[in-house]
Amino acid sequence: MSKPIQQLVDELPHHGLTVNALQSLDFIAPSEWENVVGFVNTIKTVTGETDQDLIQQIGERAIYLYNDRSQGYQRALWLYESVDNTDKALGAAILANKVGENIPLVGFLNKVTPKPEKSQAIDLCLKLVAESTAFCHINGIPPNSLGDFVSSLEEYSGESLIRMIALVCFDGLLPLGTDFIQQTLSWISRISPNELEQSSTFQTIKDEIPGQGSASKLSFIGESFNSVKGWMNNLVVSHNLSPAKITGHLQSFIDFSDDKLDYLPAFLDVATNYYEHTGTQTIARRLIERAIAEI
Repeated sequence: MSKPIQQLVDELPHHGLTVNALQSLDFIAPSEWENVVGFVNTIKTVTGETDQDLIQQIGERAIYLYNDRSQGYQRALWLYESVDNTDKALGAAILANKVGENIPLVGFLNKVTPKPEKSQAIDLCLKLVAESTAFCHINGIPPNSLGDFVSSLEEYSGESLIRMIALVCFDGLLPLGTDFIQQTLSWISRISPNELEQSSTFQTIKDEIPGQGSASKLSFIGESFNSVKGWMNNLVVSHNLSPAKITGHLQSFIDFSDDKLDYLPAFLDVATNYYEHTGTQTIARRLIERAIAEI
């Protein structure tokens, strides 16, 4: 455990590249996500409570639950953090003082390169597996409960929904195009366990992926993506999503020209941590919901 959950929620940023990127997706799910930050503020927002004594009790119970390693909250947050951290092969600190209304890519692009399509497809699948496994940890069910996870997607809302939308847009559509589902299924069916092991993301989270050995884990990864392809395709089709539409909304706060579009996914990988940000919010919400039900 790195920091107490209350500190992690208190330290979530109100503004910045990650927040701007997530807010750019509001056209897909209008007013669905609010960037709620601060532990006490989150308790008030989730419960609607104003009684300070009750808020204190809820907070203490939520902290107790998070600290209980027999639960799954710490492991879930570690997964959210890990899949973001492995995307940051380059230091996001380069951009720390560039946050503003309009952030240029010029001058930063020589420090990033687009991922090969195979690597992008693998990372997309691994982020999805991290989501499903974190869901299982949070809900206290076996990590291979794909059916429960897929069913839950229809009920995703708030920060959980915007995280999945961002996954489709930033890690699917932007780097791989409108046929990202087919491309990813093709790549994941052709790669070998040895190729999978070359992924830094896989090396980081492999112990959390169901299966014995890389071949078995690769099979589970493919099964996971295949089980969610219907949900992802419905999201794309129902909102007529395309790379051009996504970049159009990102251009409200990032300056880039058409000849630099290939670099945009890498820029977002380095400059944002939307999985960790929304994952922290998801875990805080679930802890608070459980805490108020138990006191």
